[in-house]
Amino acid sequence: MKKFIKTIAASALVFVGFFAFNAGSTTSASAATKSDFTSIYKVAKAHLGASYVYGATGPTAFDCSGFTGYIYKKGASVTLPRTAQAQYNAYKHVSYKNIKKGDLVFFGGSAYSISHVGMYIGKGKMIDAQNRGVVREAVHAPWWHAVGYARVTTADNSNAASSATDAD
Repeated sequence: MKKFIKTIAASALVFVGFFAFNAGSTTSASAATKSDFTSIYKVAKAHLGASYVYGATGPTAFDCSGFTGYIYKKGASVTLPRTAQAQYNAYKHVSYKNIKKGDLVFFGGSAYSISHVGMYIGKGKMIDAQNRGVVREAVHAPWWHAVGYARVTTADNSNAASSATDAD
């Protein structure tokens, strides 16, 4: 019985530590600007067709969160948490009706099991890295279960990305 209790206690500590670590590694300030979105989208478009490799963070191959992290780092000097779940946990959530270009779109079973992330580019589309590589596709495609949307923030900008030029 003591061994069982120790196992449960150790598991609980690992679980709490995981969320505490991810919550502590975020930045928050104001939303990305039009120029931020334009820069980020330019980086993203330049990588269309790049290969998908689990765990890859670029510049020639990506997984989903490696891709969003790469494009934000190169396009706006913003460091995102490494995993899709950590990115979901890090930023303020918005509803789909309030989504803006540059917001992150999350997919999975629930808010506690995020398995994919892409960046919203306007007109119901996103750019993401998935098994077909880096592609543009519909946010509400039948093979995705959208769980939520989050607004990435930058340290020194205050205008919303919604005023950015429409994505192609």
